[in-house]
Amino acid sequence: MTDVHSIDPRTGEVLAVVGPETTDEQVDAACDRAAVAYRGIRERDRRWRADLLRAMADALEARRDAIVATADAETALGPARLGGELTRTCYQLRFFAGVVDEGGFLEATIDHAGPTPMGPRPDLRRMLVATGPVAVFGASNFPLAFSVPGGDTASALAAGCPVVVKAHESHPATSRLCADLLRAAAAAAGAPEGTVELVFGRAAGARLVRHPAITAVGFTGSQRGGEALMALIAERPAPIPFYGELGSVNPMVVTEAAAGERAAAIGAGFADSFTLGAGQFCTKPGLAFVPSGPAGDAVVAATAAAVRDKPAAVMLNAGIAAAFGRGVEELAAQAGTARVAAGRPEAPGIAAELLEVDEADLTDRMLEETFGPVAVVVRYRDPVSLATALRRLPSSLTATLHTGPGEPALEPAAQRALEERAGRIVYNGYPTGVAVSWAQHHGGGWPASNSLHTSVGATAIRRFLRPLTWQDAPEAALPAELRDATTGLPRRIDGVLIPA
Repeated sequence: MTDVHSIDPRTGEVLAVVGPETTDEQVDAACDRAAVAYRGIRERDRRWRADLLRAMADALEARRDAIVATADAETALGPARLGGELTRTCYQLRFFAGVVDEGGFLEATIDHAGPTPMGPRPDLRRMLVATGPVAVFGASNFPLAFSVPGGDTASALAAGCPVVVKAHESHPATSRLCADLLRAAAAAAGAPEGTVELVFGRAAGARLVRHPAITAVGFTGSQRGGEALMALIAERPAPIPFYGELGSVNPMVVTEAAAGERAAAIGAGFADSFTLGAGQFCTKPGLAFVPSGPAGDAVVAATAAAVRDKPAAVMLNAGIAAAFGRGVEELAAQAGTARVAAGRPEAPGIAAELLEVDEADLTDRMLEETFGPVAVVVRYRDPVSLATALRRLPSSLTATLHTGPGEPALEPAAQRALEERAGRIVYNGYPTGVAVSWAQHHGGGWPASNSLHTSVGATAIRRFLRPLTWQDAPEAALPAELRDATTGLPRRIDGVLIPA
């Protein structure tokens, strides 16, 4: 049996043996417990689920110092970054508690029996219900916000679905600690055993997505990893949805007017954004389209100056660091590519890199995500050539526009190209940073995501719900949200939206 090691990415030393990888039998038992827990959770009301999420947030807050220290030892992301991530994670749990309290996510709809132009209509009552146990795959780059206690877990539990989480090998001790805290909070709240389960190892992850009790999979990771899981899911006798956030180049466009007005600020902000967290953000702007000419030159010069001042950063693990090194060399080897600037070369970290290419030399390799602190500046001649280049882009989680005064958008063809290829468009800012809110969308077309749904924000809960209609059901058979006397949540009754 293979042991799971907690490793310090700064030194490569083993910090601890977290435990053995999870066996097939143990995976099956965890999924079976989750299936039983699902039936138990269905008997609880929304208020109980909301209180459970708040209790989990409180449990994490109570162990803040231990969580941050453990995560920093395994990821080298730093206490400040991880402290902020934990704050976000706890806020996210409480935010979903508020979504559950509000109740609109259920889409409760009542059509009373009565005459219609087609004849008599039966009594029909519809709402969204939990799908069942959900498999969650922790992300390497967010050991808290997109891992064991993260958004997939929070939204699944809010929907009423137990979770079986596959811990990421970059932070197993953090995963174990957070899972223990969530389970303790769940037990104290009277949740059934199996509400939160944790498994270790790639073989366990493969077994997990095949288990018949699992009804959906949430994944944040590489395109290759996501494709491997989708292939396994396709072998199941009963298909289930796979919600993957995979790879994204997140283009940034700087107009001539914006470059002429604030080149220094744009260059510095761009450098800060693509090197944030060692460039290990899914929303890192990896391609920047900058105009040719003096104004664009000033943007590139400002970016280069900021990059040269960046200290080397330790990446999440040795494998990711090695892949980054290979990726940078592949980009630099593309015809017409220039290496413009590099950060400070300090062991054991990785230096940031800035590359530049003319739009005519833009290659397919540059349209793929390179995970880490590297970005490619693409110089374009005019709005028409920019639109042509943008139409080559794959879909991304984000697209960013820097415009000048009185310039709300790009030339129409370029604007449409971005809108067709992004899940979120950022104006005069930077995409690294995803607010947890009702209006947020964190997703996009392939390969950014394989789903029309978001993995951040209130509507992330929709991934783990399915519609169910009751026809001519007796009152006692209906959920509380569909009974006539119920108040306290928005409902559509006989075609009219009735507020809470």
